[in-house]
Amino acid sequence: MKNKNTFPQSFKEKVYALTRQIPKGKVATYGQLAELAGSPGAARAVGMCMKTNPFAPVVPCHRVLASDGRLTGYSAGEGVTTKRQMLLKEGVRFLGDRVNLKVSRWQPN
Repeated sequence: MKNKNTFPQSFKEKVYALTRQIPKGKVATYGQLAELAGSPGAARAVGMCMKTNPFAPVVPCHRVLASDGRLTGYSAGEGVTTKRQMLLKEGVRFLGDRVNLKVSRWQPN
């Protein structure tokens, strides 16, 4: 059994750990999470992690979106429509069909 105190986390583990930190009312972009996980430019890989997320809702993949604030891919409920409803309920601000990243982007400590 792997001891997480002595072995480095996999990219996927890092992405899930970071995603768990995104609070209600805030969002992160795929690219932002890739950079925070130590792999700048790996936004598509973050997308694959979100697509195969076995830990929802503990790992809130609905809070991860495109760099321009567009809502992309969501497999639960009615897809992106459900994702938008969940974000609105949590207090995320929109400008038209995109999240207002100036207001709702997560800024980790």
